[in-house]
Amino acid sequence: MKNMNGHSDEPLAENDPLTEKVIGCAIRIHKVLGPGFLENIYHQALAHELNKAHIQFVSEAPLSVMYDGIILGTYVADFLIDNRVVVELKAAEVLTKNHEIQLVNYLVAIRFDVGLLINFGGQKIQVKRKFRELNRTSFTSF
Repeated sequence: MKNMNGHSDEPLAENDPLTEKVIGCAIRIHKVLGPGFLENIYHQALAHELNKAHIQFVSEAPLSVMYDGIILGTYVADFLIDNRVVVELKAAEVLTKNHEIQLVNYLVAIRFDVGLLINFGGQKIQVKRKFRELNRTSFTSF
């Protein structure tokens, strides 16, 4: 079944192959480019890697923000992967709790279950898998 944003209501497993493929693309980018570029450079590189991996995505995907049964506005995700996973990119020295909270708030408001927060700004890439459900998170630093 699909919700009003058009995504499947079937939940993704914590180590879903789709998110693993996206993370693999991000790792390849960080190994080549390293830290130090603006977010837009990593955005373009990830779009290229997703295309090469034949992963369906929408770049800068507009998604409806819901509150109390009404649409408040539009949130633009960096990427929407296979109409199921929201990806937010950062190029900060470190991810903060506020970055994580923002992604979870968006997941709740747009009614998506899984998001990836990917930070290219540190010496090691940081990836956090966030879930709409409370107390579910996964963190990886490579």
